[in-house]
Amino acid sequence: MTSKTVHLAVYDTYADWETGHATAHLVQNGFTVRTVGPTTEPVTTMGGVRIQPDLALDVLDPADSALLILTGASLWDTGDKLAPFAAAARTFLDAGVPVAAICGATAGLAREGLLDDRAHTSAASFYLEATGYRGGGTYVETDAVTDGELITAGPTEPVAFAREVFARLGVYEGPKLDAWYRLFHDSDPAAYEILSA
Repeated sequence: MTSKTVHLAVYDTYADWETGHATAHLVQNGFTVRTVGPTTEPVTTMGGVRIQPDLALDVLDPADSALLILTGASLWDTGDKLAPFAAAARTFLDAGVPVAAICGATAGLAREGLLDDRAHTSAASFYLEATGYRGGGTYVETDAVTDGELITAGPTEPVAFAREVFARLGVYEGPKLDAWYRLFHDSDPAAYEILSA
């Protein structure tokens, strides 16, 4: 993988807290994070923060990216306004470029048919069943799942989500990855020594 650019999807009602660990540590480890909106017009997160996207979705190219991150948002459950982002995820996966989806974004991927044949997780199995998808047999009750190029996690698991992103991109590996997770998930001070070594 040659690109060190990660694309973070941003849209109205974007769940601010779900990607902070992932994006902060990616940047600290040499990646660039660029935001992608429906257009380049500002969007407002669930927390009321206005974000000016770096680029519009219609110019996003998997060839320029190491990863596409899709976050939760109320809009995933209130219509098809974010369906173009799920379609972009299909384009990324078809190109062999990883996609990481958390919270409501997993429902968008379910509607797009991207979870029918891949191991995945979300907030709860019944949440995805409500989309009418056919992937119930590949649903896994756990904090986060990586299946090939696809990472999924539920809304209460931003640390596990970040762990899977780091593993997939080689940011932290082995004992360092485990230590990072223990530090930020379990508040284990002993993990800090391993990370700082």
